[in-house]
Amino acid sequence: MNNTEFGLTEEQKMIRESILPMLAEVMPSNKIRELDEAYEFPFEAYQALADGGWLGLPHEAEYGGADASWKDFTVFVETVAYHNAQLASAWLTTVMYGGMQVKHGGSEALKQEILPGLIKGDIRLALCITEPETGSDVSSIKTPAKEDGDHYIITGQKVYITCAHVADHLVVATKTDPGAGHKGITLFLVNAKSPGITIRPLKGLGRKMIHTNEVYFDAVKVPKSRILGGLNGGWKALMRGLNFERLSLAAAACGNMARIIDYAAQYAKDRTQFGEPISKFQAISHKFADMQIMAESSRSLLYRVADMLDAGENPTMHTSMLKVLACENNVRCADMGIQIMGGAGYMNDHEMQMYFRDSRVGPIGGGTSEIMRSVIAKQMGL
Repeated sequence: MNNTEFGLTEEQKMIRESILPMLAEVMPSNKIRELDEAYEFPFEAYQALADGGWLGLPHEAEYGGADASWKDFTVFVETVAYHNAQLASAWLTTVMYGGMQVKHGGSEALKQEILPGLIKGDIRLALCITEPETGSDVSSIKTPAKEDGDHYIITGQKVYITCAHVADHLVVATKTDPGAGHKGITLFLVNAKSPGITIRPLKGLGRKMIHTNEVYFDAVKVPKSRILGGLNGGWKALMRGLNFERLSLAAAACGNMARIIDYAAQYAKDRTQFGEPISKFQAISHKFADMQIMAESSRSLLYRVADMLDAGENPTMHTSMLKVLACENNVRCADMGIQIMGGAGYMNDHEMQMYFRDSRVGPIGGGTSEIMRSVIAKQMGL
């Protein structure tokens, strides 16, 4: 992995040393290409992470978790994404985006039901927020949840929902008070096999293994006991997770950048033109220098933000800056990687085209770069 270990604890160094060989064995390059081309979820590699105890990293020991720090978490996600960014996203979707809502918002009974199975790899989750007419403006979601005795009835549609096709439960953002804006949002944990749920896969440019989906709710009945974060408490619950989501996406982008640099460098050292490796030409070596600058500057801010979170700070501006920097740099690095490899980089026989396709969603998902810049400006008092 092309980076320095300065500032990492011995335990954090061991995360890298143990995970990368294991993933190389269970999910080698040829397997990655096969799964990507077939739109198949990486079940074997995901379970290997579960068997190693890695799905419990940010969860409490009483449920089988590790109570890890945010710096530990950051190093882990970066390392998995170095091997494959899609696998990192598969982990994040269940463990973080869905799992943290259960951790912070679920009843004790619900946590006992879900978290031990999640940590073992037996239960997968997906987070359902975006709707066909609602993306960046989360407060405007319309999917209604209407009270019906001890239950709520959900009817509506969600779109671009990552990993919904392999989820056992869905964390669903609904409107329980239609006229209250963001104060009328409630989260429910919904069994994905409930009558009335239809999940339809979407075929996107990249991230084919963990592809997005349309999810339809036709009078889906959900017990009140499966509310997360309290009635009409969904906005607060979602906002609480934003700093962690941005950190997660940036960590995955940093891991992917390191992989892109190493992959392109190996090609450039082997590829000869005019009698010598193309890595010797300044036009190529300067591209690598720029890529390394982008990767290391992103990683420096990544670790600083992780330290801020571990110190109990609420670094809203910094997590927004981090997401923009890391995700946009990841796209630039992938584009430069293709350019360095030339025609080979554009071919499906090489992984570089997959790195580019997978990176491009970074400035879109989890809050667009435009929204992040608005958040930064607001935090600056502008």
